[in-house]
Amino acid sequence: MNQTTLKRHAVRISGAGPKTIVFAPGFGCDQTMWRLVAPAFEKQFRVVLFDYVGSGKSDYQAYSSETYSTLEGYAQDIVAIIEALGDGKVIFIGHSAGGTIGMLASILAPERFERLIMLGPSSCYVNAPPDYAGGFEREELEALIGMMDLNYIGWAKYLSQAVMQNADRPSLAGELEESFCSTDPLVAREFAQAVFFSDYRDRLQHVKVPSLILQCAEDIIAPESAGAHMHEGIAGSTFMKMAATGHCPHMSHPEETIRLIFNYLEKEGMLDG
Repeated sequence: MNQTTLKRHAVRISGAGPKTIVFAPGFGCDQTMWRLVAPAFEKQFRVVLFDYVGSGKSDYQAYSSETYSTLEGYAQDIVAIIEALGDGKVIFIGHSAGGTIGMLASILAPERFERLIMLGPSSCYVNAPPDYAGGFEREELEALIGMMDLNYIGWAKYLSQAVMQNADRPSLAGELEESFCSTDPLVAREFAQAVFFSDYRDRLQHVKVPSLILQCAEDIIAPESAGAHMHEGIAGSTFMKMAATGHCPHMSHPEETIRLIFNYLEKEGMLDG
């Protein structure tokens, strides 16, 4: 194992199964956001958690605005992490932008991916009428980025509530807000730009790894139209609608998230015994 890469991304490995699952967080989050889901897989899999450079317990000194100005920089890190783990393929599970990053990584190194599972992904957040509805007008996203510059704390509070969409459980939005606030504002801003102004619709046709797209209800960040577009663009992909509302089902509805992932892996012959 390449210990330098593992240390840079604060990689944590648990479980001892024959197959490896890598869990990737979404924008503004670290590996702790998987704490309600990842342990359920430790009996049957080797479970790998990590932080993006610039978040969580990663090596902040390794952050470069040039490298991480696009999601390709993060995708290259994913490939490096997988290679650092040793030989073999992985099952990659990514939330939101983490799913898109995993998709890009699978195009770079398809031989290292066994399955690709994406929760609330989007290949493009900006509407492109009449053929594509990403959920946002460009002006809306520019205003969101502008809010980060003017009032970062206020931005974190607003976005966490909008993302979570579970008003009856304010602690969930509070946790997400805390995660946003713990991230360096410069890193968060550059990551946000890389995420929300990206357009990877032309990459979908290049995905060769069998994929599952999990689509939440009432997701204002990645609406069903965005998830359906990815499903249509990725040949042979599976599209599942969730009862979970909001954009973070692994936090708000972990039981359903675990069940659907296990059901998919069983159907795909990824479970031993």
